[in-house]
Amino acid sequence: MDHRATTLPMPPGWPARIRAVDSGAATPPAAKPAATVVLLRDAATGPEAYLLRRRTSMAFAAGMYAYPGGGVDPRDGEAELAWAGPGPEEWARRLGVDARTAQAVVCAAVRETFEEAGVLLAGPDARSIAEPRDWSAERAALEAHELSFADFLRAHGLVLRSDLLGGWARWITPEFEERRYDTWFFVAALPSGQRAALEVGEADRVAWMTPAEAVRGYDEGRFGMLPPTVTVLRELSAVPSAAEALTAAGRRALDPVLGRAEVRGDRMTVRWPGYDELTIDGDFPEA
Repeated sequence: MDHRATTLPMPPGWPARIRAVDSGAATPPAAKPAATVVLLRDAATGPEAYLLRRRTSMAFAAGMYAYPGGGVDPRDGEAELAWAGPGPEEWARRLGVDARTAQAVVCAAVRETFEEAGVLLAGPDARSIAEPRDWSAERAALEAHELSFADFLRAHGLVLRSDLLGGWARWITPEFEERRYDTWFFVAALPSGQRAALEVGEADRVAWMTPAEAVRGYDEGRFGMLPPTVTVLRELSAVPSAAEALTAAGRRALDPVLGRAEVRGDRMTVRWPGYDELTIDGDFPEA
């Protein structure tokens, strides 16, 4: 990977918030645990990733391209679930958390992929996937928190397939952001026979793109993306298939990546350790 420093633009609002946190005038909010899934399908030009462009009305990452994902529901860590693949204890070692939190994080990854993309990483047993059908009512109930994911699985006799997920990365929103998340990134292959939703409530566009195509759109200024999103796509650009992405995921370290800001008078620098290409550096006089 090319790790040369660049001069990326500073997002609006960051300088003021960076100063406020640096001076002690603002207290960083706690980072809420979250999970997101890079859904991949094989195509003639290589694997394609399922991307959502978040509506401009969204409170977080408005107008940005992202993957299906959302917050972790702590109740999922306590529920009795039919489970196939690596268990919560094994995922706990992989994710660097306790078993209860690991179960909740994996559940969030599977639930959010189902809610937002309509892709269900669960099946009637440990070796199969649920048959395609109209799940719109169930997805709406889950999104409205009228139905728990454990109750949904039990009602339909389904087993959560944690073996279909690969842990790829963990990124924590910088302390100067107003909304902060501690997000685990997973990769998963689109199961045979399933189709991803063409319309998503929180998105005004959905698209399948090769990682290289998506990164090119970002580099050319056509696609807005947060640092973790474009970084994961860059990393996936060299992967030849969805199956290879899952294999590669097993070799990756999941140490958290946290961007930090330095203030020296009007000069501000934001760095993400190990990712020099994301560096933002410049003079930002106080208004």
